[in-house]
Amino acid sequence: MDVTVQEQTRTSLLRDMVMLTKPRIISLLLVTTIAPMFVAGNPGWLLVLVVLLGGYLMAGGANAVNMYLDRDIDTQMARTRLRPIPSGRIAFGVALATAATFLLARFTNVLTALLALGGFYFYIFVYTGWLKRTTPQNIVIGGAAGAFPPLVGWASMTGTIDLTALYLFLIVFYWTPPHFWALALLKQRDYGRAGIPMAPLVWGERETMRQMVWYNVILIALTLMPFAFGAFGLIYFVSAIVLGGILLVGVVRVSRSPEWTKPAWWVYKFSLLYLALLFLAMVIDRKVLGA
Repeated sequence: MDVTVQEQTRTSLLRDMVMLTKPRIISLLLVTTIAPMFVAGNPGWLLVLVVLLGGYLMAGGANAVNMYLDRDIDTQMARTRLRPIPSGRIAFGVALATAATFLLARFTNVLTALLALGGFYFYIFVYTGWLKRTTPQNIVIGGAAGAFPPLVGWASMTGTIDLTALYLFLIVFYWTPPHFWALALLKQRDYGRAGIPMAPLVWGERETMRQMVWYNVILIALTLMPFAFGAFGLIYFVSAIVLGGILLVGVVRVSRSPEWTKPAWWVYKFSLLYLALLFLAMVIDRKVLGA
């Protein structure tokens, strides 16, 4: 094997390893990890970098193991059939999680490391290993895995979990169903071929849309609770109402449109921006108003 081929092989392997971690998905998780750190206090940049790296490694490890467990269904879905399939992905995923656990425990605190590891195990064993293929509630209960990052960020600053941190957890938890069901509506055929009982396939499209509306209503109520008990001020309050209202209008459009494909795509994409902007509003509120 000549040098050029060796370099191409190494580059391809590195690219596959990065793809296994799903960096585009992790980026939003990191926003919901780092923002609570600035809400809780004034973290140094070294601590921010440690939590960023630890969070990326832990989430990336979970994603790598998830791809191994889902290797039989990935090829049935257009969205996932191009995922890399290098050997040893479980070892790679576990190695990343181990490194993340050590990094967070050594340079932040044990609670932060345990919360991050809890999110890893919940995603792998509860969501992927149990719920995903057995119930349309998979993304509802399993969504808790994606709600761990705010707890991780908060604990890295305070060493504890309080009521504000729990509300941040619940906000992400209730955000997940309308966000993901918008995608599930659009990818029904893929999920059907893979045998995954997503809500639109089990409950039907209109019932899924109705559930999206109700989860969005609960989400808006939850986002206002931190303001009600004084955790955040007026900047956050206005942002939560405006962002929540826009998202709710989008979800209602999906439920009322005879042709809902474009509205569903809009909801899926805007919901990503919604969560990032909501957490940014928390930071701006704390830094400007000092709530």
